[in-house]
Amino acid sequence: MVVGAPVQSIPSPPLAWATWQVGPFTLHTYALCILAGIVAAVVITGRRLEARGVPSGFVVDAAIWAVPLGIVGARIYHVLTHTGDYFHPGADLWRVFAIWDGGNAIYGGLIGGAVGALIACRRAGVRLWSFADALAPGLMVAQAVGRLGNWFNHELFGLPTTLPWGLEIESTNRAFPAGLPAGTLFQPLFLYELLWNLLGAALIVLLGRRVRLQWGRAFGLYLIWYGVARSVLEAIRIDPTSDRLLGVPANDWGSFVAIALGVLLSAVQTLRHPEPEPSPWTRPPAESSAVDAVRAREDARR
Repeated sequence: MVVGAPVQSIPSPPLAWATWQVGPFTLHTYALCILAGIVAAVVITGRRLEARGVPSGFVVDAAIWAVPLGIVGARIYHVLTHTGDYFHPGADLWRVFAIWDGGNAIYGGLIGGAVGALIACRRAGVRLWSFADALAPGLMVAQAVGRLGNWFNHELFGLPTTLPWGLEIESTNRAFPAGLPAGTLFQPLFLYELLWNLLGAALIVLLGRRVRLQWGRAFGLYLIWYGVARSVLEAIRIDPTSDRLLGVPANDWGSFVAIALGVLLSAVQTLRHPEPEPSPWTRPPAESSAVDAVRAREDARR
């Protein structure tokens, strides 16, 4: 329980800021944050791949496949781990598709995005692990930007706290625990994850300058880094509608799997490929019509 009131706190933005009316269109701040994160990831990944000889425009082509499939995967994962929110007597089943209201799970997004990235890499002749390693820091930045959307939606907060950076949440919030007084402050999990992701992005970039994080090892580090943080944050998160297995929230299980995959990927690839990655290409780029199209567009812009 919270005793007394802290000197300071983090206010939640007015709920009116969660949506913006532009003519006949309704813009959702959450969606704009996700979009800004995607743009950041595309720019960062493009620059990292371009340094290895892959046209930066390839990332845009990859995003055309990975982003839609990632969004679909993220939503499916969220809905399947919060079935009580969407499948109950009198439920409006159209809410399953309301991604602008929040509820897009990163682990589902990774699965869907991986399928899209695999398709794009196969078409262009780019090594999937080269793309994943280039993506790793950009993905962490994208997730950090996306967490601002949770702040605007008044979600992703943890246990009550008296810390001076406690998050203000209105008592009418559907996740507000029963029995707590209005004015109770909560752990700002969105902020913790935002800062952790930015630190992880910097770590991957700086460590990559000292050791060769190739053959998927940078992406393995991403899985471990993010999985560890998410498993800790989920333990103190207030998410009453999350489905549980053996008393453990679904996202915690996802985090455990991410950590295990990251460790396995790093260990296996280190044993299989102690040598530097020779090229980000699986075949000469001239053989790839997709890459030719990218270069043609870049030449036309010049």
